[in-house]
This record gives sequence, C-alpha cells and structure tokens, in this order.
Amino acid sequence: MLTTSAPALGFAAAHMRTTRAMAAQAQEDLTALAAKGERYEKVDGGYTKAQVDVSVDDSTVDGSNATLQLTEHTRLYLPFTQQEVEDGAPEYEELSLPHTVKFTKAGDGSWLLAADKADTEGGPTPTTQVSDVDVEPETTDGGATADEDEGSKGEGSGITPPSESDTDTGAGAVKPAATAVYSYHQMIAYADKYWDHHNSAYRTYGGNDCTNFLSQIMLAGGWKPAGGSIIQRTSNKYSKRTKSVRNVYDLLASDVLQADWNRNNVVDHSMFVTKKYRGAPYLTYHTSDTHNKSVKKIISDHPHTWWYAHRT
Repeated sequence: MLTTSAPALGFAAAHMRTTRAMAAQAQEDLTALAAKGERYEKVDGGYTKAQVDVSVDDSTVDGSNATLQLTEHTRLYLPFTQQEVEDGAPEYEELSLPHTVKFTKAGDGSWLLAADKADTEGGPTPTTQVSDVDVEPETTDGGATADEDEGSKGEGSGITPPSESDTDTGAGAVKPAATAVYSYHQMIAYADKYWDHHNSAYRTYGGNDCTNFLSQIMLAGGWKPAGGSIIQRTSNKYSKRTKSVRNVYDLLASDVLQADWNRNNVVDHSMFVTKKYRGAPYLTYHTSDTHNKSVKKIISDHPHTWWYAHRT
C-alpha cells in the first residue's frame, strides 16, 4: 500500500480469512496506508517496491485461540537509480518490527485472523504502520529548551528543506575526523551493522533502546563515557560534547537528531544519521528498529515536534 504501484484496497481481505471486526480494521488500515504512501511520494518520491519477510518467534494455542509472536522484516526501495546508489544514495529503507498476531477458530474448524498489534511504543510511527499524524500540541509558544537533566541545548532546530540544487551525497556528507581519536566511519559502520539486532556485549533496554544504541555508536567511534567510566542510565549526564545545528537539513552523516514529540521539554527519541544525499539526512535508530529513513518522511509524520539537531 506504500509503494507507487500499490495493489487494490481489497487485496488483504481476498487472501486471508478474518473475523468481521478484523476485516473492517484491516480495510481502514489499508486505506490509511495508501494515503500515507501518497504523502510520502509527495515528500520525497515514496517507494518503488517492497520486500516483506516474516519470521515466527513463538506460538501458543489455547483451545479455540492461537497467538503468534512474529517479526516483520521489510525493505522499501527508494526511487534512486543504480548510479545514484553508487554515488551514495540509500538503495532502500529497512525496518524490523515485532507483532503479536491472534487467531480464533471458526465453527468449521478454520482459523480466522482476529488481531494484529505491532510493538510501536517509543519511537516514530513505523513506516508500515498507521496512526494519526500528530496534532498541534497545546503548548505553541515557539522554541523549546531541554529540561535541566539533559543540559541546555538552546532552542529547537529549524526544518527548512534543502534547495533543489543541493548536491550533498553520502560520501561528501561524512565529516572528517575531528581528532585522531574519533572515527565517524566506524560510527556509521556500527549503526549499519546493529540497526536490526542488539550487540550481546551490551544491555538492551526493552522497548526504549534508542539512546542506548546511540551510546554504543558513539563508543564505537572513539567517544569515551562521560566521567571516564560507564555512566548509569539514571544519571542522565550531559557532557556537552556536541554542537547545536540550526536546521535538521544541515545534519551530516554521523550527526544526531533528537525529538520531543509532545513539546514538553523532554527529549523522547534519539536517531543517528547514517547517510546524507541531495540535502536529505537518512536516519537509523532502535525503537522501532529502522535503517536509512528519510528525515522528510519522519517530519511529515510528526510536523509539530520540537527537534534537536547535534553535530558530533
């Protein structure tokens, strides 16, 4: 439903038996996904095709009810030529998303799909899922200042899109090492490797792992923990080693973007720039696990968010 050549809206219903309530919900979701695909196409070209794989992680059956724990693995191909990909454009956006899928047994003994709930807590709305585009918050008094625990970051960053003549590419948008200690290429390589799974050398924070993942990326690139030792998560220490970027479109590969969804002066989500092409940063993050999603699409999903852009 998200691609530029989407199937008919009745596609899912024609291929799977569902409960009456689930059929209505699926039709509503498909309609919303089609609208989202059209919005994405206007924002930055959308997607040309999709590849979706599903793995079964667990299953239980209790009488006439069955539950499957699934993981959706999706690749959404971007409208770039092979030459553009070779020049630094991302070939596709990827995501990995857990689902809880429930079935109920019909009178004839067949199984009917009754529910499909994706684990979408914490981060931006996953690309293949739908929710209302966020509404204007009650607080509308302009710029934001982060809460005291986070340290002062000044006003939120702007979102002025790049001009058509902007020719930043993936290679040209990677910063040279600021010192002999930092390696931005290693940061990017780490994010590319671990975007959809967790490094067993580190603890994982369940459904809220974005900042933990970002800390691992920084460590891989040569950053040292603030204070010279591992800082406990509850300390929320701000080391002031980044510089604010005035516009999110000025972010370069290996920079950081944070979001305050509710504009309440508390940072809710952290993302890492793995690519920059033609003026658009492409973001990678945990919760929900996503690789190379255009900042244009994220902003279109969350137009009233306060953004904090950081130069690492």
